[in-house]
Amino acid sequence: KNFHWHMSGPHFRDYHLLLDEQGDQIFAMTDPVAERVRKLGGRTLHSIGQVARLQRILDNDADYVTPADMLAELREDNRQLANAMRATHSVCDEYGDVATASLLEVWIDETERRGWFLFEAGRTGEGGTAGH
Repeated sequence: KNFHWHMSGPHFRDYHLLLDEQGDQIFAMTDPVAERVRKLGGRTLHSIGQVARLQRILDNDADYVTPADMLAELREDNRQLANAMRATHSVCDEYGDVATASLLEVWIDETERRGWFLFEAGRTGEGGTAGH
């Protein structure tokens, strides 16, 4: 949501809506993850502080980030997320947890789609990407 709130430039509306949609999609994963953890007898997150201690994708607190850099950073974040979910899927396979693996398969596909949209939105024309 950080980049959604701080987007600017000539493509503001399109990028703002894209990032809003993507943020909603990511947030929609949180409840099924927590419910799955509880079904398996685990403990879920308890606080924002715990989230901060466990996070793997770094925050960007810069005063200004160009739209091209926002799209590139989010694309990389989604790549990292997809890789982490693939690793988790392997653990699920090892333990025969088909229910969690099934959820992960949908989320991996959604994550790859977000990355694709971010890549295409950041293209400047034939053969290049914005900011690269």
